[in-house]
Amino acid sequence: MEQKEIQSPEKNIEALRARARTEAIADFLGTNLVELSPGYAKVTMKMKPEYVNFNGVVFGGIIACLADQAFAYATNSVHTPNVAIQFNIHFIASAGANDELTAECRVVKAGKRVCISEMTVTNQNGKLIAKASGTTIPLS
Repeated sequence: MEQKEIQSPEKNIEALRARARTEAIADFLGTNLVELSPGYAKVTMKMKPEYVNFNGVVFGGIIACLADQAFAYATNSVHTPNVAIQFNIHFIASAGANDELTAECRVVKAGKRVCISEMTVTNQNGKLIAKASGTTIPLS
């Protein structure tokens, strides 16, 4: 599938919202794009018992997936296509099977060669679950 750069932020946002409605991985994970503006995205995800690991808490990979979804939307809102070359996450607290998590991403540097972003993941009570950072490169 050939992708073309979309120049205006408004068209980027419009295109990303349309993609979010039909994105297979978002459907599979059950993520919901709640808010999107240039350089910012907010994504939610209801946890399920199937996400709980042998320690009785939500598997870290699920939390990372949620942060990565927000990361993808936020970075692609400033430049499309924009792909990750680095992602780092720190788990601060555990999440449970009944939690609804929210990931927010803010692009802190949107350059021609690299974009740097910071993400937070919180639960429904505002408790900090994870902090992440990531780097992307624009492809065109």
